[in-house]
Amino acid sequence: MKVFKITLLFILFGFVISSHVNAKSEINTGFFSNAAIEKYDPVAYFTLKKPVKGNDKYKTSYKKASWYFMNKENLDLFLANPEKYAPKYGGYCAWAVAQGDTANGNPKNWTVYKNKLYLNYNDSIQNKWLKKIDEFIVKADKNWPGVIQ
Repeated sequence: MKVFKITLLFILFGFVISSHVNAKSEINTGFFSNAAIEKYDPVAYFTLKKPVKGNDKYKTSYKKASWYFMNKENLDLFLANPEKYAPKYGGYCAWAVAQGDTANGNPKNWTVYKNKLYLNYNDSIQNKWLKKIDEFIVKADKNWPGVIQ
């Protein structure tokens, strides 16, 4: 009976893990974290033109993720218009979404283009993204949010 219970426990654990791996949140967060864009301030990309880590003191919840900001001003700007500042495609790699897939977006590989924030997986992928950005945005817009469902 003990072996049966242990086996059943492993089966259930495996099911829970596989369900979590296959289900993707609307906002890309870490596996053990609920922080969007690795706690970087999404407003700073627009105001300072660079990635800046947010402060635990200035935090909000949006689309079931935690968002961090460097100061109250940036938090207030985000609260007034989160769709303006949140990265497109939930912070997943924009190039991957254009390919019909998902990958983690790296907050240090970013582009603000036509007043929207896009993240990419790494330098190499960002270089590909930038070469055909308009074409990739059209493809990614068609694929989103289907790639997370």
